[in-house]
Amino acid sequence: MTKIAIGSDHGGYELKDDIIKFLKNEKYAVEDMGTHSKDSCDYPVIGFEVAKAVSDGRADKGILICKTGVGMAIIANKVRGVRAAACYDKEMAKSSREHNDCNIIVLAANYADIAKAKEMLKVWLKTEHAGERHEKRVKQIKDIEARLKL
Repeated sequence: MTKIAIGSDHGGYELKDDIIKFLKNEKYAVEDMGTHSKDSCDYPVIGFEVAKAVSDGRADKGILICKTGVGMAIIANKVRGVRAAACYDKEMAKSSREHNDCNIIVLAANYADIAKAKEMLKVWLKTEHAGERHEKRVKQIKDIEARLKL
């Protein structure tokens, strides 16, 4: 069973709760890493926890949600081994998996309701990395990351 770590800031809290229900209904194991209310919170803390869970192998994939998707994508991509993409439609979600082998999808609560989020997640979760010429580029990302002192 695929294990998914999920987190949001206060701007994505309601969408996160709806996504968790959807994922559990689809038989995914879900770990909710916060936030647990609509109270203002700091997205870097939650984004880091989800990214670390994916990086450490405690989760197979991650989902992050904030108002625009930008902040969460920035923090997630600071963690070694994470390739996070802010996606705004199902085509971007598919491409992020096929071309970049992204292991975290970042959703924007201001641009996606639950119907659109489900549509993107269904595509993202079932799409495999295409390999071939794309594998070369993902390897280049990994090699650059290995040279950095993070």
